[in-house]
Amino acid sequence: MSLPQRKKLRELMAAPGMIVAPGGGTPLDIRLIEQAGFDVGYMTGYGCACVRYGVPDVGLIGYGELEETVRAMRQVTEIPLIVDCDTGYGDIANVKRTVQGMEALGVAGVQLEDQVWPKKCGHMAGKFVEPRDVATRKVRAAVAARTDPDLLIIARTDSRGPHGMDEAMDRAKMFMDAGADMIFFDGPKSLEELHQICDADIGPQMANMSETGLTPILSAKELEEIGFKLTIWPSTTSRIAVRQVSEFLSHLKETGDSRPWLDKMASLEETNTKLGLNDVKAFEDIVTGD
Repeated sequence: MSLPQRKKLRELMAAPGMIVAPGGGTPLDIRLIEQAGFDVGYMTGYGCACVRYGVPDVGLIGYGELEETVRAMRQVTEIPLIVDCDTGYGDIANVKRTVQGMEALGVAGVQLEDQVWPKKCGHMAGKFVEPRDVATRKVRAAVAARTDPDLLIIARTDSRGPHGMDEAMDRAKMFMDAGADMIFFDGPKSLEELHQICDADIGPQMANMSETGLTPILSAKELEEIGFKLTIWPSTTSRIAVRQVSEFLSHLKETGDSRPWLDKMASLEETNTKLGLNDVKAFEDIVTGD
């Protein structure tokens, strides 16, 4: 059965304009993304590893951690959610489990990549990709596994780094032929390569704005003009948290005084409101008759 979130994402894919999807690694991140008014959220593997588990994005979290995180996200948000499912955590049977597991949790889209497991963040050195036939059959497996045709399947290739743009282009065409709905070239290194991706007219394209990574940072409008349809800012919220929390803790260690940070933090009331405390109280009032 198709869910409203999946239909909404499909409608956005069919409509003119860029889809802007900020990334989050925790339920709070996705909740704040929804409250900010974005149409789509992106569950980032990097951010999940960073903020939820405190480890680098080098294949240290697997399907179990993914499922736990996504379930928690879906319990507190209604926004259509695209989930970074890494490599699918294995071959055909694993991809089936991953896709159907995410589908059962109510996500709107899944993203799978062609790296060898354990994978690395797409903007790290030393990546390895699966052979073409293995990568392509996993895309076919994802397409065959979904029970809702509205579930968006995004096929990512990391082959630009180890093998160059020609190989990445070939793989993108193979993935679209295998039934993917959208292609994600990770790690293009120049404005020229971004244009090359869209000028090839392979299919709908997703862009990754990972600040200080390999790819030039552009605005959503600039990317739309190049030809991209969906843009993620996957790790930005996580890295802001790392910087700001680290600076506060350094200050607290040095001074033992949090007062200079009062204007940089949410009040207890604001935080409780963002977390939905008013809704909890309203429900209690209904039950108690107050």
